[in-house]
Amino acid sequence: MLKFWKKKPADAAPAPEATPVEDDVRASAADPASTDAATGLTEALAETAPAEPEVPELSGEFDASAAAEAAAEASQPARRSWRERLSGSGFAKSLSSLFVRHPKLDDDLLDELETALITADVGVEASTRLVEALRKRMHKREFADAQALLTALRAELVALLKPVERPLDVGTHTPFVILTVGINGVGKTTTIGKLARRYADEGRSVMLAAGDTFRAAAVEQLKTWGERNKVPVVSQGQDADSASVIFDALQAARSRGTQVLIADTAGRLHTQGGLMDELGKIARVMKKLDTAAPHEVLMVIDGTTGQNAISQLRQFRDTAGVTGLVVTKLDGTAKGGVMFALAREFALPIRYVGLGETATDLRVFDAEAFVDGLLPARLGG
Repeated sequence: MLKFWKKKPADAAPAPEATPVEDDVRASAADPASTDAATGLTEALAETAPAEPEVPELSGEFDASAAAEAAAEASQPARRSWRERLSGSGFAKSLSSLFVRHPKLDDDLLDELETALITADVGVEASTRLVEALRKRMHKREFADAQALLTALRAELVALLKPVERPLDVGTHTPFVILTVGINGVGKTTTIGKLARRYADEGRSVMLAAGDTFRAAAVEQLKTWGERNKVPVVSQGQDADSASVIFDALQAARSRGTQVLIADTAGRLHTQGGLMDELGKIARVMKKLDTAAPHEVLMVIDGTTGQNAISQLRQFRDTAGVTGLVVTKLDGTAKGGVMFALAREFALPIRYVGLGETATDLRVFDAEAFVDGLLPARLGG
């Protein structure tokens, strides 16, 4: 029997046991929509006999790791600024040193600026166009000094990113289904955990689907995030059929009126045709319950992969119909310029960026804050 639990504070009075989802389903058995959903499940999963989905109990025991993280976040007077988080990126370092080495406004400065942009993964064509536009303005004497050039550069970079600054609205459907995709090692499961924390903090009910049944320990990792964030996780264990797990989760979310369902999927290389095709199967199976699902196909991209991200996104977009992006690991050695290349090449919304390890470091993308974090505020300052 499929059951859900809510984690209780240690000092709270025992709460009555939550109503099992199976009871919810039996109560609505006379509903034609429920009958259609059950028929869809039989048809979609006829070739498999999956185990009953598992939703582990969220115990009231003390979670030391979660408590430590919460204490660390609470000890900060405010979340670290974008500039503080991005100052170590290759993009920020190269531009800061460039203007220190060349404080004089001339063609040599612009030549080195173009090289710095290309090296930071902005892309050859975009870098060349941007610098040539600045060069024309410089020759027209529109810039009094290098500081004026820096101000103009900021405006050009913000203009490249503003069109993709489109936050994700998860309030348009219930449940709002987010299907997360991406290659191995980009931080996909961790991103799901951080999203769950964000939406739970907003007062939304959240459920997770452990659809990454291929990678060892992926299911357990997602369960840990569910325990930490006090949200249920639907799973069937490693090597189960991913589409079956996610279908069951969607059925459970609909029964319980859950507002947001976030589904994990196996990390895969964009060159693996069979695994890529599985993403299409997952979407088709979900549509048997909700023709609009998934409402967001969110691709997680590692900000350190540079121009490889272009080919990855191109393949995932064509196969899975990517509708939004999360770019992670921008607080480390990531060059950062890939954000501009992605924006120019695909014009897909960048929903979130990862600027650190804690849950609150997954930020809604802000074009101006991002650019300001990459550029020196003032030359010599």
